[in-house]
Amino acid sequence: MKRKLMSLVLCAAMVGSMVGVTTTVHAEDEINIEIVSKGFQHQFWQAVKKGAENKEAELGCKINFVGPNSESDIADQVQMLNSAINQKPDAIAFAALDTEASLDAIKQAQEAGIPIIGFDSGVPGAPEGAILANAATDNYAAGELAAEETYKLLKDRIANADGPVRIGVMGQDATSESIVNRGLGFIDKIGELAIADGHKVKLEGNEKYVGDAKVESSDDGNVIIETLVPSQVTSELSAIDCQTLLNKEDTICIYGSNQHSGDSMVVGNENLQKFGTGEDQVLGVTFDSGAVIKAAVADGTFAGAVTQAPVAMGEAVVELAYKAAKGEEVEDIDTGCQWYTAENMNDEEIAQNLYD
Repeated sequence: MKRKLMSLVLCAAMVGSMVGVTTTVHAEDEINIEIVSKGFQHQFWQAVKKGAENKEAELGCKINFVGPNSESDIADQVQMLNSAINQKPDAIAFAALDTEASLDAIKQAQEAGIPIIGFDSGVPGAPEGAILANAATDNYAAGELAAEETYKLLKDRIANADGPVRIGVMGQDATSESIVNRGLGFIDKIGELAIADGHKVKLEGNEKYVGDAKVESSDDGNVIIETLVPSQVTSELSAIDCQTLLNKEDTICIYGSNQHSGDSMVVGNENLQKFGTGEDQVLGVTFDSGAVIKAAVADGTFAGAVTQAPVAMGEAVVELAYKAAKGEEVEDIDTGCQWYTAENMNDEEIAQNLYD
């Protein structure tokens, strides 16, 4: 009896030991990824988080997604990045609000051997080799997409015009790499398509955009592309820029290169009511979504808009971080963008990327 009891005890101890070993190995093998975004409450970041969680479930890794309440809370984000590093994860995904403010933390992660993946606008200006790869929208290509879809709607109107026509471009600023590239992509592609149809292009407005544009500018151009940038980033000043363009008799289209500009276009149009798709109206197109822009697209105030793909971005950044954590080579992923209109904005593939 004592021998049987002893055997049972030994077996139980061995089984317990085996279970313990199995659990430990699983914990050690599980890849942990800290994700520090630019925000958390905004629907865009919630969509990114959804994509990250989709990929987490697929790969069997563990993610922790954090971000400050506001995209102006730089100090909060830096603190979150430091906390992420202190967790000693296998990889970190980071969308920097201010790279310079994050440099010490980035250096600390490098010294600890933690690979960093950038996403959204990435970590521009980071030390060479600090960011292994980025999951982000190709903003120049996104601007080109907006231009291609816009030109389809303007082609005949330009061809049949009695005189010069004006296409306005509204930029929130002339410093943000992502916003500038969206503007330049639009300007260059619209210009390219117009010139291919035998027209001449004249560039006017903000010196940064005029100077960096690839399209050839002619003083006698019949397609005028004018870019306006407010002296300060306020909705009031951007709305005034919109009104300035709407009040020019030759304006046939205005493009806003981000949500701020798109929202301001709606405000600027409130009293003028000039946006629409009719021959005597001004075509409105913009970038991003948000409740105001979605409503303007749905009711026909805007002809359409380009949205980023935040769900795909979340999936891509976890995939890159997972590979980096395993020591695999990684390279940038363009997470793409989509053109949406009143006709397709409720399609599942597009609707999941339209945030409020």
